[in-house]
Amino acid sequence: MQGRSPQLNMELNRLLLLTSFLLHLEEGRASPTRLVCDSRLIQKYIGEAKEMEKRAGQCQALLTLSCPMVLPLVDFSLQQWKSKSHETKQQEILCDLALLVGAVVGAQGQVTQECGARQLNQLYQHANFFLLLLQTFSWEVGPWQPGCSPHATEQIQVTSIFLTYRQLVQGKLRFFLHDLAKDLCKPGQGGGRDPQCGAQ
Repeated sequence: MQGRSPQLNMELNRLLLLTSFLLHLEEGRASPTRLVCDSRLIQKYIGEAKEMEKRAGQCQALLTLSCPMVLPLVDFSLQQWKSKSHETKQQEILCDLALLVGAVVGAQGQVTQECGARQLNQLYQHANFFLLLLQTFSWEVGPWQPGCSPHATEQIQVTSIFLTYRQLVQGKLRFFLHDLAKDLCKPGQGGGRDPQCGAQ
């Protein structure tokens, strides 16, 4: 029997990621409530994003991509962000993450150098983790549906993918979790601090 089709491999990878994600939740290390209410966790993920970006930049011979990747534009106005509902913020971040994961997959097909491939694999796992995690938050309007159209740009630099992920985690995602903490967390759970206070 010949090798599995790329589509089947992708479905198996998603199933494996979902399984490991659910096991991750069962162990209580990063449940949705804990991630929202314990601000140390998001700081940990921001630190990991910075480290991945740094290590990717140190990979030698990390060439530009022959086919450009479409990346979300994750800059945002804090004033406009504060006026949005939780559901709108969630949809926007999921949209950005879905596009980012697609860019990582596309880059993985072009990067054969071991250092870059290893960093992209780690980035894929982290971005997919948040993609799955955010889908566990449900609002009255119903579950998230893919197919959104975020503001996007084309990039050929592999390091741009890591930069975008770090900016997304450090920006929209951190503020979204901080906003949720105001509504979901009990006093003393560690979620009440302004995210700007923890910024470096």
